Amino acid sequence: ESKGSGFSSADDNVLVPITTHMSTLFGRQFVSSITVQVASEDLIDTAKTDVEAFLRMRHRLKPGDDSDFNISSTKDVLEAVGQITGVMTAFLAALAAISLVVGGIGIMNIMLVSVRERTREIGVRMAVGARRRDILLQFLIEAVTVSVLGGLIGLAIGAGGAYGMSKAVGTGFSLPVYAVVLSLVVSLATGVCFGVWPARSASKLDPVEAL
Repeated sequence: ESKGSGFSSADDNVLVPITTHMSTLFGRQFVSSITVQVASEDLIDTAKTDVEAFLRMRHRLKPGDDSDFNISSTKDVLEAVGQITGVMTAFLAALAAISLVVGGIGIMNIMLVSVRERTREIGVRMAVGARRRDILLQFLIEAVTVSVLGGLIGLAIGAGGAYGMSKAVGTGFSLPVYAVVLSLVVSLATGVCFGVWPARSASKLDPVEAL
């Protein structure tokens, strides 16, 4: 019966008597590795301790001597993979943060230029009754709109690239809802954070000077 694959495929293994392995196949009088299976995950640490004690006894190692063998488990491998994944996640998060800062600065510069170019428009709005918070809200909404549109474009490009790669390598494709929501929330927050200064600058203009 097929067992499936994990770190390696159990379906590709061939089992032979150990004497055949030593004399006929490889011509050596020792084994390079021993695989031990435990009944449950809770017994892994206990089994490692017992196996280490047994091998040290068979190898006639004295207390304090370094072991001349290595013992590892799938639990150790998973922990190592988890550490590598954590480092990669932190690295990608740092890259994303730098990209957000650069993008946010770009949005802020665009909005500052917009405020300068539309100074007369701001003065007219204030002259006909617009309050400072109306001007603030107007430019803040514009900054958020630019940021969210950028987030949607980035989301479409990322999802499309992931889908294309999944088709190319023959794996499944999944786009979690939380990833979509998180990307839009981050885009919204970026627009708000970097759009506040230009919006405040616009709202603080004197109507007479602006006209």
